Amino acid sequence: MITPELLAPAGDLERLEAAVRYGADAVYLGSTRLGMRSAPQNFDIEALTKAVQFCHENGKKVYLTANILAHNRDLRDIEEFFQTAKDAGVDALIISDLGIFSLAKKYTPEIEIHVSTQMGVTNHEAANALYRMGAKRVVLARELSLEEIAEIRAKIPSDMEIECFIHGAMCVSFSGRCLLSNYLTGRDSNHGDCAQPCRWQYALMEQTRPGQYFPIYEDNGTYIMNSNDMCMIEHIPELVKAGITSFKIEGRAKSAYYTAVVTNAYRAAIDGYLAFPSDTYKPEAWITDEMVKMSNRGYCTGFFFNDPKEDAHIFVDGGYKRDWCVAAIVDKCENGRIYLSQRNRFFEGDEIEILSPGQAPIRVCATG
Repeated sequence: MITPELLAPAGDLERLEAAVRYGADAVYLGSTRLGMRSAPQNFDIEALTKAVQFCHENGKKVYLTANILAHNRDLRDIEEFFQTAKDAGVDALIISDLGIFSLAKKYTPEIEIHVSTQMGVTNHEAANALYRMGAKRVVLARELSLEEIAEIRAKIPSDMEIECFIHGAMCVSFSGRCLLSNYLTGRDSNHGDCAQPCRWQYALMEQTRPGQYFPIYEDNGTYIMNSNDMCMIEHIPELVKAGITSFKIEGRAKSAYYTAVVTNAYRAAIDGYLAFPSDTYKPEAWITDEMVKMSNRGYCTGFFFNDPKEDAHIFVDGGYKRDWCVAAIVDKCENGRIYLSQRNRFFEGDEIEILSPGQAPIRVCATG
């Protein structure tokens, strides 16, 4: 049985430390170049070196994204990017462009290549071709079912790894290859600057009546391209059985709080299954409860169980559900006192949960 890797996002050093402390086996992050997320702070040379050092000291791996769909201008001075990755000691490069793939083999042959989901790999022949080119891992397209993933696993070399997104936001376009943002805002979604127009509310305008807008109802609402978030925490046995090597959490632009809570929950769910493997395994109630507390757009299982149909779309609301927030972060414990950095207001009588790595939250009441 495969012992899956838990791979968590890291938008900056704070989020990286949260991922490591709350149970990630590896983190993926972006530098200031070639990454598909421009919203996070990302990592300059100094921060990247610190990140790799911290992870390696804690027995964790670091995967650096280079997964834009590159234009000619992106290839200028690219040797400097690869040298930075090499000097920092990253464990793998996540790549979606064949040109960057080729240059990575030229400049950093000692660093593993993980093929990004942006490449849209949906069959075993594509995976085998990439393996022959030198890829160590393929991040499969999000449009695959567990049955298709299992077939790919059976028809590729045993030392080629499979990674899949198992939690987080989903793009309505094929493996994230979308041009809506480019056309509507001038922001390039394939260079990490997506404005997420699929989340917007749309209306219909008839040509002969300019300025008069009609709502698009589609039975239930107007957010016709807005996808639910993915959550597979109740399906760990199926993911393991399909032969997935690495379970990937989406969210480099999310908060350290999100990273800590989601990573902690999946760590507990995976460890619970590995301790007592069974096809009927279900995580403890507190683990699934943690998913509801996180900001989310409602959950679905994506394409893992074939066609998601309308259950995976939001029609009436384009925003996040936010029922809980981070009240404070513990700075230190000293002489029986806990010192906190407050992040949001809380009042006497409020119910507060204390989250610690590897444990269920402890619920307390704030008192004066």
